[in-house]
Amino acid sequence: MEPVLCGPQGPEDPEGPPVPETGFSCASFNQDTTSLALGTDSGFRLFSLTNVDTLDCIYRSTDTPDVGLVERLYSSSLVVVVSAQTPQKLHIYHFKKGTEICNYSYPRPVQAVRLNRQRLVVCLQESLFVHNIKDMKLLQTLMELPSNPRGLCALSSSGPCSYLAYPSCPSTGELQVYDASALSPVTVIPAHHSPLAALSFNASASRLASASRKGTVIRVFSIPQGQRLFEFRRGMKRCVDISCLSFSPDGHFLCTSSNTETVHIFRLEDLGPSREDEASSWGSYVGRMFSAASTYLPAPVSDMMSQDRAFATAQLPSVGCRNTCALTVIQKLPRLLVATRDGTLYIYTFDPAEGGRCHLSHTHKLLDELQDHTEVKVSETSESSGPGNSCPTYAATAALPPAPGLTAATLTGYSEDGGCREGEVIPEHELAAGPVRLDDESEFPPIKCRDGRDGVLVSLTFSETESFCKL
Repeated sequence: MEPVLCGPQGPEDPEGPPVPETGFSCASFNQDTTSLALGTDSGFRLFSLTNVDTLDCIYRSTDTPDVGLVERLYSSSLVVVVSAQTPQKLHIYHFKKGTEICNYSYPRPVQAVRLNRQRLVVCLQESLFVHNIKDMKLLQTLMELPSNPRGLCALSSSGPCSYLAYPSCPSTGELQVYDASALSPVTVIPAHHSPLAALSFNASASRLASASRKGTVIRVFSIPQGQRLFEFRRGMKRCVDISCLSFSPDGHFLCTSSNTETVHIFRLEDLGPSREDEASSWGSYVGRMFSAASTYLPAPVSDMMSQDRAFATAQLPSVGCRNTCALTVIQKLPRLLVATRDGTLYIYTFDPAEGGRCHLSHTHKLLDELQDHTEVKVSETSESSGPGNSCPTYAATAALPPAPGLTAATLTGYSEDGGCREGEVIPEHELAAGPVRLDDESEFPPIKCRDGRDGVLVSLTFSETESFCKL
């Protein structure tokens, strides 16, 4: 999921109105949209997204000033932070223990960070670094890539392969799909005519959505084949700067936000035989007539007529603010979340059956939440850090006992060379005397599915939500 950057690293909208200083520089949802991370001028904050009525600040840090990037790994204790004061250095924290696990320095400023349970990918302007997230060993460096000042890239959050997508041409919308697990290229997709603006994988890593800087057309491709599956038109009157693409947990819907006041939601659904019989209205008849007529028209006109429109929309109260959006289920109901640059989290209700206009149900001022929770820190922080020891050494971090009630997983310690090859970056952390012990593996154990299979967390489809509520 694309985070919204509000500082100097993020692209600005030159035509948008000036936005007052808000005190935070970036916002990002974690992989399953259960928490929201904020980077501020004094540190970073983590908010829980399990309740629409209240926004609980579960952690706040003031040790890293001017945070420009912050990403959390699911609901684990691992948080990745990049400060605007030292943009070439990546910090990895275990926030429940209040300690820094390690840090890495890179030859140029870090533009973006993507992570899942297998890989951590660091994006520089002209290179990508692929790490093994278990021990932060550097596995591969992709050098001499086309200039990517926005740090545009996407990493699949789950599945057997860690697919990585990034621009492969600076002047067109061509993109490269790379297997970060096997460390090998997969396919090249000519997605758009103009340069790319946003990329996003669905939860199962079977589809990839893309948008160009023109901002009028969103396309969805099959992975790993690279075949175009869907094409949606966001609008025709104006070009916009699309800042975020995000799939719903079940992959049936795709939301997109930009520097305009409208958030669009598209439905990714093919009409099967039964659905075609049901779609016998006058509107569907006209649509089929247009589709048939489009085969006799020039290709550009035919493509425009075959593009689908938004299934649902949401209107933001403010215009011109960069934002990030996500579709999720909170308290058993489908929700659209939009975090904007002006320091607000908007929560909308979404009808997956009828679509239409999404209604604003809750508004949370993030800065007010920060002030109301100035005393919030997890108990492990104060117990582990102790007075006068705000940043323990890495060796001390590894020796800390696991949190109560959690079974620690023993992992191989960080090696001296970090797995680096000649000429690549060397980590700047201390060496641990013994193996590293992290609690995080027990924080997302395999979950038993309804059909008895063991696997990762299975999200209910929006259509199943109503049935789930009756259980």
